[in-house]
Amino acid sequence: MQILRAVVTSGSVTAAAANLGYTPSAVSQQVAALEKQAGIPLLERVGRGVRPTAAGRLLTEHAAVIGRQVAEAETALADLRAGRTGHLAIRYFATAGATLVAPALARFRRELPGVRVDLKMTDPEDPLPAVTRGEADVAIVVRAHDLPHDGVHLVHLLDDPFHAVLPQGHRLAGKPVLDLADLADEPWIASERPGPCLDPVLDGCAAAGFSPNFVVESEDYATAQGFVAAGLGVSLIPALGLAGRHPAVIVREVRRPQPVRAIHAAVRETALGLPALDGLLAALRDATTSPAPDMAG
Repeated sequence: MQILRAVVTSGSVTAAAANLGYTPSAVSQQVAALEKQAGIPLLERVGRGVRPTAAGRLLTEHAAVIGRQVAEAETALADLRAGRTGHLAIRYFATAGATLVAPALARFRRELPGVRVDLKMTDPEDPLPAVTRGEADVAIVVRAHDLPHDGVHLVHLLDDPFHAVLPQGHRLAGKPVLDLADLADEPWIASERPGPCLDPVLDGCAAAGFSPNFVVESEDYATAQGFVAAGLGVSLIPALGLAGRHPAVIVREVRRPQPVRAIHAAVRETALGLPALDGLLAALRDATTSPAPDMAG
């Protein structure tokens, strides 16, 4: 159809062939093939040139529209390849929001303002299935470094260490660093429901030779700190979860061992290398330097 448009615009097969860089024979063959498909003549001779029939004018008009749409599509595709436009769906859990996702997204929007971002917190649900189902491009997840996932690539962002949280006046408050075994006989406040965030705590306690005695179960760090502040027990809370520290608790580093949760960006393997996604991952890595929790008090 674009060759037909060139013939109509040029006024002759010879002129169209010269403009297109084809032979007149090749142009004539293309027009003949199009006429065969249309089942009706598209051109009629006028002197040494040609002019379109009614059917030829109709197809020429559509060819012009198609040409503009193809050009627009090529421009849009180039913008997408370059990361200037597009759409990214991000899923994340609560404690990663303010301290990790928010600053990363602010930088990303400054650098790639044309990319639309769909941001959604999934707590208490695990955000990883949204990536495996193709509903999200990126999910911020807590996973072991070596845990494989079919079709999903894990990009390590940071290791988030757990710290001991004690009520004021606790017998261990005078120690700047606690051995995890020091907490073996304490009542515990669970700051996480069973899953990848609680697993490092349970594994660490097992390595220290005990199982924690959970007397209160909580599913968020602010509530867990409230129970600790009331003197009901002790807890282990990761550094990102202590960004909003309760004024009536004391935070201490733990060792032998210090439980750590590994935070990753989970992305579909087929999306790796896309400029917009690479820009987001770079922004997330840049935002991973989090301040250590205040140990004073």
